[in-house]
Amino acid sequence: MDCNDLYITSLNSGSNGNCYYVGNSEEAVLIDAGISCREIEKRMLRLNLSMKKVKALFISHEHSDHIKGVCSLAKKYQLPVYITSGTLRNCKFDLDPALIRNLSSHSKTQVGRLLVTAFPKIHDAIEPHSFMVSCGNTHVGVFTDLGAVCGELTKYFKLCHAAFLEANYDEQMLNSGAYPYFLKQRICGGRGHLSNRQALELFNTHRAPHLSHLLLSHLSKDNNDPQLVKAMFDGHARGTEVIVASRHEETAVFVVSAKSTAVTQNAPRGYSGPQLQLALGV
Repeated sequence: MDCNDLYITSLNSGSNGNCYYVGNSEEAVLIDAGISCREIEKRMLRLNLSMKKVKALFISHEHSDHIKGVCSLAKKYQLPVYITSGTLRNCKFDLDPALIRNLSSHSKTQVGRLLVTAFPKIHDAIEPHSFMVSCGNTHVGVFTDLGAVCGELTKYFKLCHAAFLEANYDEQMLNSGAYPYFLKQRICGGRGHLSNRQALELFNTHRAPHLSHLLLSHLSKDNNDPQLVKAMFDGHARGTEVIVASRHEETAVFVVSAKSTAVTQNAPRGYSGPQLQLALGV
């Protein structure tokens, strides 16, 4: 494997909890920790990923499905938590101040050979941010909880060799569903979440030729269908491997490399989990 290869997995994705792993052969970061410390440990163990390699947590915003496991995980492993001051004020964390690191818009944080770039996104939170994790010339984006596609998002999406991209709801399912009007408006009103159609438009218009993996993320339990959205994106994939991230379990580990646009590559040495687990449950 090239020293700049990145290993990625969604440990959970949905309104019941979000946690995304991005790492190289030596170190890794978690973007959000919205499931328990115990569940994160169990899922990483099943994937043969070591918590010893996780060197930091990066927090996108203060909603509970992104922060539920932060305190227990950070305390147990003494992990620095990168978070904006506004987000921190609204989290009410019981954390040793020594573990807290200030995060600001467009900051670039070096974690070993990983470089984590934070940039603002549109969402109904205090100071919400998306992230791009890079190792050398290999770039992975974590783009969820997006009310709309903005210029910052398209700029970073164009660079990605792989991305976790929100496809939260099917417009017809949301409109005809049982949610109250105010909640429907919160979801689709420009500061909530991206629809399948909006995500596909971003994918079709701005993805790079080297985008090898797309993990569709944060699907709604009630307003989306994993088979529907996968078929929708597969029809436009043109060589990109499309994976639906589950709200119940981890995905497989995928290897992302700037040197190859191959759809499927081998997992890390010693990895014994499934190579192509298409986790379609919601």
